[in-house]
Amino acid sequence: MKERMKRGLTTNEMIVVYIIFALCVLIGVVNPAFAGVSTVVTLLRSMLVTLIFAAFEMLVIISGGIDVSFPAVASFSMYATAMIMNASGLDHVVIAFLIAIVIGMMFGALNSVLIVRFKIPPLIATLGVSSVANGATLSFLGSKEINRLPESFGKLSRVFIYEYAGETGITYQLTVLILIPMIICIGIWILLKFTMLGRGIYAVGGDKNAARVAGFRVTFIQSFVYVLAGGLAGVGGVTYMILMRQAHPQVLMGTEMMVIAAVVMGGTRITGGHGTILGTILGVTLIALIQNNLIMLGIPTYGQTFVVGLLIVIGTSITSLRTKRIQNSIKI
Repeated sequence: MKERMKRGLTTNEMIVVYIIFALCVLIGVVNPAFAGVSTVVTLLRSMLVTLIFAAFEMLVIISGGIDVSFPAVASFSMYATAMIMNASGLDHVVIAFLIAIVIGMMFGALNSVLIVRFKIPPLIATLGVSSVANGATLSFLGSKEINRLPESFGKLSRVFIYEYAGETGITYQLTVLILIPMIICIGIWILLKFTMLGRGIYAVGGDKNAARVAGFRVTFIQSFVYVLAGGLAGVGGVTYMILMRQAHPQVLMGTEMMVIAAVVMGGTRITGGHGTILGTILGVTLIALIQNNLIMLGIPTYGQTFVVGLLIVIGTSITSLRTKRIQNSIKI
């Protein structure tokens, strides 16, 4: 029993919890206003879109792959959806999400073909698809910011599930869009924990040959993961567009490193076969804390990249050491 409790206190998730707690205490000492409801509301808003991206990136990494194309796919889906909705006169949020999901799944299918059929390494394949999506956006759709969006987008962006009036008179509002990453995270948790497909994703990431021998359809599972990731990238793009009330072809580019950092910090092994949605949520929370609040500690904006990089090194090192320790204990 004691040994089980000790293991629980040293899991990747608990280590991230310790870091988050220490960081919150440190920031709270420097700025007492940090310990308030306004901080929670601001933090949830800032991690909203990142959590969508991190949830499906975790799935891809667990399956033994990696996807760095999702910022470009999300940007193309967002921009193309805005143009289609404006040109056709359509004004319905559900239709916008459906259009973006279809576009995203097309790019996900392209990733799948390159990786599963042509056996191109996932990093190279998704880098290529990222260039294709980004180039297509700028070449065929445009490079200007779109501010004129359907009226239903604006209405949804002004729907809040919680409002808090601070002492300074500033009102902090939690958008209803927070339900989107929550639903996605719950869905992925159910998929991984209670379905054979979820077990197959873990198995394929652990050892493709062993998974094939065990009866899992490796090709289907890999294809499913990349197509799903593409569709959810489209969801993330439209969510960002509604949240910010604008569509820009380049605004999401470059976010892949922060998202992968959050996933790895949450305990997902970069080599595949292991990861949890709880760990990913904690990883995204830690990254959001760093991005939003390190300036309170006197650390300049460019210093945040150093801190994130340092945390990635520490997180991956801890994961690697724990994996080796488990393997050695099994051999003994």
